[in-house]
Amino acid sequence: MIKDTLNMTAILKDKPERGFTVTKKKIDTTLKHDEVLIKVKTASFCGTDFHIYTYDDWAKNRLKLPLTVGHEFSGEIIKLGESVDALALGDIVSAETHIICGSCEFCLRGEGHICENTEIIGVDTDGCFAGYVKIPAANCFLNSKDANPLHLSVQEPLGNAVHTMTHFDINHKDVAIVGCGPLGLMGVDVSRAYGAKKIIAIEVNAYRRNLAKELGADVIINPKEEDVISRVLEETDGRGVDVVGEFSGNKTAIEQSFKYIKPGGGMSLLGIPSKEVTLDLANDIVFKGIQIYGVVGRRIYDTWHQVKALIDNNQLHLDKIITHQFPLKKIEEAAAIMETGNSGKVVLLPEEDDYDETQ
Repeated sequence: MIKDTLNMTAILKDKPERGFTVTKKKIDTTLKHDEVLIKVKTASFCGTDFHIYTYDDWAKNRLKLPLTVGHEFSGEIIKLGESVDALALGDIVSAETHIICGSCEFCLRGEGHICENTEIIGVDTDGCFAGYVKIPAANCFLNSKDANPLHLSVQEPLGNAVHTMTHFDINHKDVAIVGCGPLGLMGVDVSRAYGAKKIIAIEVNAYRRNLAKELGADVIINPKEEDVISRVLEETDGRGVDVVGEFSGNKTAIEQSFKYIKPGGGMSLLGIPSKEVTLDLANDIVFKGIQIYGVVGRRIYDTWHQVKALIDNNQLHLDKIITHQFPLKKIEEAAAIMETGNSGKVVLLPEEDDYDETQ
């Protein structure tokens, strides 16, 4: 039986400054009727978490402190709310991190990923960089029990990559992956799994360019050393790529991508630019007849089923994308690695003393 309160290690954002606080805190195990309590097994460090770590302008305007951070994880259900019947004790789950209302116009028409009342775990509610986390049962995605728990912790960001790269048909198509951070690297892997003909990866960081090559990118471009537009056109017989997956959020990279996308092509935009982007709407969009798609999270839950199929069928190379593992309490070391850019996905692992004992 689970005690009314449990002690756990938790990573807090409790000061309006750079950094996190590693501490022990209590979690009340009392659940709402539709909630579950999860023992966290693996958690992964996201770019959003790093924005919170540095306490940039977005974080200053969005967060209410103190907050237990983290939103990407896998874990075991150890307590169920009274009305939860689709899940069982011992189930291994990951979380759709967008808590949606289910009743707004967008939810009712099957587009919960753009719910107007969305709250995000680890941003608007206490998150998973801790021994335990409480979330709505509706946000749990049931995993195969024999799947690698490290892989399960990255399903949420992997879902972003799948959503980005599969909105447009990429089978036997030329694609460009713009920005090869962890999500872009996943974009390369997903593109290969979905049968892209030629994958062109564009990235400034040498470490990540090498990872993109290992994952199967056919062409690697360093935009600091090459003319990206000319090189992409050269690699596509002067026509351009069929699909662009934009992961970088870089102003120049985005503007360039509209120059080398093929007429009739598709542009999926996931990266968030911090500067104003200038476009030639007439020549690069209207006269080219391209389609532009803004990617918000994952389609709930269609994208999750795509992700599960990729993992269960061993179609990905997540062991290459997950480049670093740290104990949960070593969050500062994990943040330092992320800041260098010389990493893929960074996974955090709670240890035995991060959990309370149950009785």
